[in-house]
Amino acid sequence: SEPMLERARRKSSAVEWLRGDLLALPLEDESFDAAVIGFGVRNVDDLDAGLRELRRVLKPGGRLGILEITRPRGPLRLFYSVWFDRIVPFLGKLLPGGDAYTYLPASVRRFPDADELVRRLHGVGFGLAGYNLMGGGIVALHQATKGPGA
Repeated sequence: SEPMLERARRKSSAVEWLRGDLLALPLEDESFDAAVIGFGVRNVDDLDAGLRELRRVLKPGGRLGILEITRPRGPLRLFYSVWFDRIVPFLGKLLPGGDAYTYLPASVRRFPDADELVRRLHGVGFGLAGYNLMGGGIVALHQATKGPGA
């Protein structure tokens, strides 16, 4: 949002802060060595188009990092389901502006799991792609590299 960008500009004038749509970034082809997105790619209307756009702005050999909530597979799975599907939305109803807490579990369920996101990264042309699970498997950090000449 523009208020967030204004706050960021006050904190750091050494960075050019832009607001744009991930599906049509106002940036030149192959202009970045790296791109990162945290807890945002899950909200993109067309995931593959967004990944292609990130690939477009990366230089050959450029790296992409994606930090996103994922569904755990291990022992936390049952606790996670109860917490995320029942408790988080309930708590959200008690908070002003708590609609995001109702939306969050549904958006995570709709988002591809960690392995599927790797397949999607490969599908749009990223070379090396993988992930590390954190927070008991609730958060995944994906890394992908745009191959040379890609």
